Amino acid sequence: MTFEPTLAFARQLDAQDPLRDFRQQFLIPPGPDGQGECLYFCGNSLGLQPRTARAAAEVQFANWQNLAVEGHFKGDTPWMPFHERLQGPSARIVGAKPHEVVVMNNLSTNLHLLLISFYQPTATRYKVLMEGGAFPSDQYALETQVKLRGFAPDDAIVELQPRPGEHTLRTEDIVAKIEELGDSLCTIIMGGINYYTGQVFDMPDITRAGHAAGAMVGFDLAHAAGNVPLQLHDWDVDFACWCSYKYLNSGPGGVAGAYVHERFADQPELLRLAGWWGHDEKERFQMKKGFKPMHGAAGWQLSNGTILALAVHEAALKIHDEAGGMPALRRKSELLTGYLEFFIRRLGLGPDRLEIITPQDPAQRGCQLSLLVHQGGRDLFEHLMAVGVIGDWREPNVIRLAPTPLYNTFEDVCRVGEVLTEWAK
Repeated sequence: MTFEPTLAFARQLDAQDPLRDFRQQFLIPPGPDGQGECLYFCGNSLGLQPRTARAAAEVQFANWQNLAVEGHFKGDTPWMPFHERLQGPSARIVGAKPHEVVVMNNLSTNLHLLLISFYQPTATRYKVLMEGGAFPSDQYALETQVKLRGFAPDDAIVELQPRPGEHTLRTEDIVAKIEELGDSLCTIIMGGINYYTGQVFDMPDITRAGHAAGAMVGFDLAHAAGNVPLQLHDWDVDFACWCSYKYLNSGPGGVAGAYVHERFADQPELLRLAGWWGHDEKERFQMKKGFKPMHGAAGWQLSNGTILALAVHEAALKIHDEAGGMPALRRKSELLTGYLEFFIRRLGLGPDRLEIITPQDPAQRGCQLSLLVHQGGRDLFEHLMAVGVIGDWREPNVIRLAPTPLYNTFEDVCRVGEVLTEWAK
């Protein structure tokens, strides 16, 4: 599409947008001095509150009030099986079968639980491959998991780095490193999208290469779930985890998700950390010794679900489904992100002042653009915030802006473009 830098053009795109009404299902924070609405471009960090979230939680407050402990078994939404209500919607988001996913805990907790099962090193096959500059939670998780197994992180953890002068990884370099590590490689764990650059990794190719080397392959989908199309089952990914508070709009610290391929669905001998809620539900209340895991990903559960968080998550997932899921969201996302890129490149700033370090190819990015600002980056960020453009800052000099298709508009993008144009003069 040929873009134009005018408000009239942006409003024309909004008028043609089949998802335009979904913005009304979210609460947009106020702009500067409480006037109007801000330009919220930070869904990559925390999604906005659905208007239905409060009511969904209130239903469970009422059940708690009126049913108390009987709420586990009675009412329209009994708490015992509540997590099962989210399996189908979650599976559609990540491209899995319902029994391959479970909603539980928080992201880093789930990552640790999965690594117990899928990082099982031997004396010779003990290496872990990850992208350099991964989000710190992933770095800390791997560092401590490696130490737990008696290995030195500096030896066991291999970090992928871009070529000199480049900001993102090439798939051929990732595959080459996997082949080089060969039978020393135990597990690959990478972000589906790198939080800093916004690069989408080629998960199918990485999985194929990892399996060819005899390794387990998993992904942290914190920035990918609800942002880009995923087909974890068809890609043959072994395990994955994600949070719900970014593009899934389920609240700060919202409940997270985990995926385990169905090939592991009935392997009780697979090492894991067990809890009562992951025990065979047919025998759970017999309170006997001897852990028997549930079928599928549910066998990795530890404790009963956080019902208030699950209720909010269910409300948010319903909006996602009503919008047509990832195919519909992806179509708008590519246009929104392309429009924002159009404005940034139109500034005419040289690479010595500002670079977009997110890949230009839409297939290699979601809705986030990371701006590497070499001169006055912090000043620009503070200016954006002061005029009501909400993005986020990542040290040492990156501003991340994420036009999110469920609630951002083309007019939003145009107005951000106007702010950037004024700044660049």
